[in-house]
Amino acid sequence: MRVVGEIPHNQCKITVFYWNNKYLIKLERGWVEQTYKVPELEISREEDIQQLVSSGDFLEKALRQFEAMETNLFKAMEELGGNPL
Repeated sequence: MRVVGEIPHNQCKITVFYWNNKYLIKLERGWVEQTYKVPELEISREEDIQQLVSSGDFLEKALRQFEAMETNLFKAMEELGGNPL
């Protein structure tokens, strides 16, 4: 797996990897992460990945998904009798 690059963002870390004929877009925030796999054949050049991430409401929806994931994790931790992270 090789790192293609990072896409700057103020609310999460975005790293782009290339592996096994796919681009992996990894978003990280706090205790959770999301990875999106894009087949190499769907991208004509690596710069298209940044456009894909920046266009439309992709990041807005991903950030909302982070909130849901964090809520789910914290609730599960509480149910185990532990303190939420």
